[in-house]
Amino acid sequence: MPKMKSNSGAAKRFTKTGSGKWKRNKAFGSHILTKKSAKRKRNMRGTELVSHADSKALERLVPGRG
Repeated sequence: MPKMKSNSGAAKRFTKTGSGKWKRNKAFGSHILTKKSAKRKRNMRGTELVSHADSKALERLVPGRG
C-alpha cells in the first residue's frame, strides 16, 4: 500500500510539539489592522495549541508527523 499524502496546506500551518499536541498560529492578524486595537493585535501574536476536539481531524490531514 502506498504512503498517505499529507495535506500540504495543513502541513505548513501546523507543527507537532514534543508532547504530541498540535501548535497553530492565531487568525485574523495579517491585514486590516488599523481598526483593531493594540491589545487585540498583541494577543494575535504568537502561537496557541489546537483544541483536543480538532486534533483527531488534524492527524488525518498530516499523517507523517504523528
